[in-house]
Order: sequence, then C-alpha cells, then structure tokens
Amino acid sequence: MGLIVWLVVGGVCGWLASMVMRTDGQQGIILNVVVGIIGSVIASFLFGAGINQVITVMTFVYSLIGAIILLAIVNLIRRGSVR
Repeated sequence: MGLIVWLVVGGVCGWLASMVMRTDGQQGIILNVVVGIIGSVIASFLFGAGINQVITVMTFVYSLIGAIILLAIVNLIRRGSVR
C-alpha cells in the first residue's frame, strides 16, 4: 500500500511542479511521478525532513519544492535558463 501512496503523491507533486515550471506539455504521467519521487528525495536531503516516515502537508510541500528544484536544474542544463 505504501508504494501506491508514494506513486500517487509523487505524481501529484511532479504534476504541480511541472505546472509551476511550465513544462507540463512536455512531460507525461510517468515522468511526473519520477520527478515527484526524486523531488522528495532532494527535499529530504535539503530540509532533513522525514519524508519516508509520514506524508503530511509539510512533507508534501517539501516534496513539491524538491520537484521544482529538480525541474529548474533540468531546465538550466537543457536550455541554459531556468525560465
């Protein structure tokens, strides 16, 4: 059950981050999930939050911020600008 929750939360965080960074048309569902999950890993390193333990509003926000940071880095490497 935990895997399904992580996939759903990762998908939502990745989708929201792609809308914030205006890359929604370029990504599909699978890439949104990957961005959201990697974003939560980045957030756990940056903020030291126990994202793996409990999903709360704050850990969701941290995961969203991590996903936005990930997309900004990808845009910076791919285009030379964050946008």
